[in-house]
Amino acid sequence: MAEGEIAVKDVNIHEYSMAVFTDEKGTELMAKRDSRIAIVGGENVGRRYIEWNFVSTSKERIEQAKANWKAQNFPKVVGDEEEFIPLPE
Repeated sequence: MAEGEIAVKDVNIHEYSMAVFTDEKGTELMAKRDSRIAIVGGENVGRRYIEWNFVSTSKERIEQAKANWKAQNFPKVVGDEEEFIPLPE
């Protein structure tokens, strides 16, 4: 949810939150105020692991991404090439 507030059944989904739905038919979203949302769909990809800004189905891949980040092996952000944010310890 990018901005606003919506409700699904009796659950409020607040601004900057994410909700995951099943394939149950008839799910209805109700905007409690003007809202902007993104809906992403697809097949379940299985268990995900997250650490800081890294998300993967493999813990090993996250460790590799952390090492690459520390070594500054990722491309620089255009227009923000100077700042480097270190990996939280």
